[in-house]
Amino acid sequence: MRISIIIPAYNEENTIGQVLEALVREVPGADEIIVVDDGSKDRTAAAAQAFAVGHPQVRVLQQQPNQGKTAALRAGFAASSGDIVIVQDADLEYDPVDIPVLTEPILRGRADVVYGSRFMTRRASRVLYFRHYLANQVLTFLSNLLTDLNLSDVETGYKAFRGEIIRNMVIETHGFGFEIEVTAKVAKLKCRVYEVPIS
Repeated sequence: MRISIIIPAYNEENTIGQVLEALVREVPGADEIIVVDDGSKDRTAAAAQAFAVGHPQVRVLQQQPNQGKTAALRAGFAASSGDIVIVQDADLEYDPVDIPVLTEPILRGRADVVYGSRFMTRRASRVLYFRHYLANQVLTFLSNLLTDLNLSDVETGYKAFRGEIIRNMVIETHGFGFEIEVTAKVAKLKCRVYEVPIS
C-alpha cells in the first residue's frame, strides 16, 4: 500500500528539516510526503523546498494567507494519492518512529482509521502538562459521549486513514477544529477505528 504523509506547517523553519529527515529515515516506505506551508512568515517553505531537492517523494504546497491547520490539512489530503494517509505535525512533538505502529492495523486489513494515543503508554513516553492532559480528557469524554467511541486521546496529532475515506470526507471547520469534526464523521461513517500507543 502507498503511504502519504501530510505535514501542515506554520512558522516551523527551525524544525521542518529535522521532521523531514526523520520521516525519510524512519518511514522509508513513504511514497509521498506533502508539506503544506500555511502562509508562514519565516523560511519554512524555503527549508522544505531545499530538502525536497534531494528527495523526490517530498512536495511543498503553499497557501497564502495563513488559513489555519484544518485548511492546510484539507489541501494536503486533496493533493495526496496514498492508500494510507497520515497526519504529521511539523514541530517535532510526534516521533516518526511511531508511524509503522500507526499503519499496522490498516495494513493488516483490520482498521480504516487509526489514532495514536499518548495515554496508552507501554513504553517510555513524554510527560504532559497536567492542564493539557485535563483539557484533552474533557474533550475526549465529550467526543466519546457524542460518537459512542471509546477513544483515550481524541486530540492526538497522529492519525492514519485509508486514503479514500479522508479524501472523500467534507471537512468544514477552521483553525483547530479538525480533530473533533473528523472523529465525529469517522464515527458516523461507521469506520473501523483502532488506537495504538505512541511515545
